[in-house]
Amino acid sequence: MKKNWQTVELQDIAEVGRGKFSVRPRNDPKYFGGDIPFLQTGDVAGASGSIISTYSQTLNEEGLKVSKFFPAGTLLITIAANIGDVAEVGFGFACTDSLVAVQPKEGVDKNWLKFFLQTQKSYFESRATQNAQANINLQTIRPLLIELPPKNEQTAIASLLSTWDLFIEKTERLIAAKEKQKKSFMQSLLTGKQRVKGFQKSWSEFNLSELFKERSERGNEVLPLISITRENGIIPRNEDRKDTSNEDKSKYLRICPGDIGYNTMRMWQGVSALSSLEGIVSPAYTICTPKKSVDGEFMAYLFKLPRIINLFYRHSQGLTSDTWNLKYHHFQEIKVTIPKIEEQKAIARTLKVCDEELDLLKKQADAYRRQKRGLMQRLLTGEWRVKVNGVTQ
Repeated sequence: MKKNWQTVELQDIAEVGRGKFSVRPRNDPKYFGGDIPFLQTGDVAGASGSIISTYSQTLNEEGLKVSKFFPAGTLLITIAANIGDVAEVGFGFACTDSLVAVQPKEGVDKNWLKFFLQTQKSYFESRATQNAQANINLQTIRPLLIELPPKNEQTAIASLLSTWDLFIEKTERLIAAKEKQKKSFMQSLLTGKQRVKGFQKSWSEFNLSELFKERSERGNEVLPLISITRENGIIPRNEDRKDTSNEDKSKYLRICPGDIGYNTMRMWQGVSALSSLEGIVSPAYTICTPKKSVDGEFMAYLFKLPRIINLFYRHSQGLTSDTWNLKYHHFQEIKVTIPKIEEQKAIARTLKVCDEELDLLKKQADAYRRQKRGLMQRLLTGEWRVKVNGVTQ
């Protein structure tokens, strides 16, 4: 039972207004380039709940005259593009009119209100109008109904949820540090600047044609459909996105465990991965099978090195970036310098340990986010109550 909770509208407990700025273009030096932070939708959408020190642009004094200034501690809601994202801003700022500023009144815990608004994303999205771009307006946000607990209970709920935010923030910092470490290892180990202990033999240059052969097997429609992604590697298509593939899969290419597949039109952006699965992929991909003299895992890491991706870019053919492609006969002409296979495997093992540690940390962060969502659902609706001064409310 939610004793002492009140049903109110958001406009009853907070000042709610849109940002203001309609000057075009958005880089006009008459208004931009000063010391006043100017926030846009992307700043909020990528903020994970808080904007501490980063922002896209700045305004000068002239820019502030055609805008509106908000104090530190203001909450922002996106009303276009990523509708319903919420973040607290830790400094004074101006913002675009595609953001709504919420300033809690006395008697409202700012952090509690932030957490509550974060639970309303689906509500806001469901009420978006579909014009040239989906959006919501103040008439959707201001009358938002809220079950408001007493101030001391708001604070207790916010404090508990903030603990999960600290867990998430700490884990994300560890992930960032581990990704930086992996990038450093890749740069040093994959170029020979740093050697794995016990290996001293010189590295040799090869054409990729000496290290791979193309797999062009077709007619395997019974095999499962596979996706090759830049971030998640090679995964079953149903884990990636809705199946939009052709009904006729007779021309789809077979990929086997140990093969490296790459997007022929996007190899210049580094879209390639080592497969642990057997299946079929669209003819838009190229499938390469490592020869016995090369370790596929090592080469998959090498293909993510910026210097090598630049080689893929230089060897891609086409008039514009929309048509650039790296077909196998151009791929095989590229030269790389690599160690003997024993050192390749040692390097790959080192980098794989980094990936395994990153995977564990990402799973931990996801677990914290799920736990936080569950707590928010129960605490912010009153399903679960918290103790205030030792008494359950």
